[in-house]
Amino acid sequence: MKIILNKILLLIVAATFLASCDKEELTVLNSDATTVVSLSKSDVVLAKSDAGQDALTVSWTDPDFGFDAGAEYKIVFTAGEKSETVAAGTNLSKVFETVQLNKVLLKLGLKGGTPTEVSVQIQVVLSIYHSLSSNSTSFSATAYEDKLDLSTIWGVVGSATVNGWDGPDMPFYTTSIADVLVAYVTLSTGEFKIRSNNSWTLNYGDNGLDGTLDQDGANIPVTAGTYKITFNSRTLTYTIEAYSWGLVGDATKNGWDGPDMPMTYDSFSDTWKAIVTLKAGEMKFRFKNDWGLNYGDTGADGTLENGGANIAVTAGNYLVVLDLKNLVYTITPINIWGVVGSAAPNGWDGPNVRFTLDFSKDDVWVINRIALTSGEIKFRTNDSWDVNYGDDGLNGSLEAGGANIPVTAGNYKIVLDFSNSSAPTYTLTAL
Repeated sequence: MKIILNKILLLIVAATFLASCDKEELTVLNSDATTVVSLSKSDVVLAKSDAGQDALTVSWTDPDFGFDAGAEYKIVFTAGEKSETVAAGTNLSKVFETVQLNKVLLKLGLKGGTPTEVSVQIQVVLSIYHSLSSNSTSFSATAYEDKLDLSTIWGVVGSATVNGWDGPDMPFYTTSIADVLVAYVTLSTGEFKIRSNNSWTLNYGDNGLDGTLDQDGANIPVTAGTYKITFNSRTLTYTIEAYSWGLVGDATKNGWDGPDMPMTYDSFSDTWKAIVTLKAGEMKFRFKNDWGLNYGDTGADGTLENGGANIAVTAGNYLVVLDLKNLVYTITPINIWGVVGSAAPNGWDGPNVRFTLDFSKDDVWVINRIALTSGEIKFRTNDSWDVNYGDDGLNGSLEAGGANIPVTAGNYKIVLDFSNSSAPTYTLTAL
């Protein structure tokens, strides 16, 4: 009897299950789903003076997958052979502000002031296994150059310079005064000359050490220090003076007594910059490690005053920018890239040997000279393994968490290029 009851109960459960299956609808992906992209403008001319204003809206239709797919969208801009991808999340449109769109266009290789056709396409990502692309539409784009060109043919060369007598030379830059050029250089004890085009065809020294230049003249002696060299290419005169800007304060490495954390001149924006790690505390800017000329911020409004109030900061890594022309500054959090590994000076435990930004480009980092031993390296941020890159294929492409990169002993220049965020690369050049 018990066996019969169990069989009856099993039949009832099975029947109930089959009935519920009949009522349940099976979700099927609509393979014909599409999306159509459209643009708010067909002709976009950008100007630096329009910073903060909306420049272009990219919109697309909601693809009908037959269910709520929760798709992620990416906008792909293409000009010639170059493409740049911008994530758009789950939205069905994205507004590009002037500066943001200009950065995209410059990464595509557009030249300022030159109209160029740029195509736009939407990538719809459901999973790593399924995605689709929209139609392609295009617009005429005119970007603006966001970097100054103060370059000249003149440079400083010599045993006192970082590259010695063979160069490449340390550059002079144009100023607001015709024929008056300036170089900001850190020199070692030695000698230097001024020459054009990294060549000895036209070079100047100073036979009398009187500030007047002579063609093919005598080498100019100098002691170690950081200098501003002013050169008049018309009158053939020059001056050399100690010159530096730095950060000082209890938030800095050496406190209020210094020496100050040095800043580097960026000719592409005519500003002074430093990539630094600061402690929680206060800081100021000062000239030549001396309180004779210093700047603070009395109103904490980003505007500098001579002798102004200390500037409060929280602990972190920062890009600090000092604009002496407009007496303003910015302190922006930044991830600092570095080299780590058995071939690096501090091994796998670090700290990293830090890169500095290449101010002539966006999202490009450089170490101009590093001594490596035979071994392996990787690249990581902020002395942490949270974000690190290697090279799985040893082909110059970087992969997150990728394989260690083998190197042989020698001196190298290393460049990390994140200008294409979806396909970062690196180069190691033996020196």
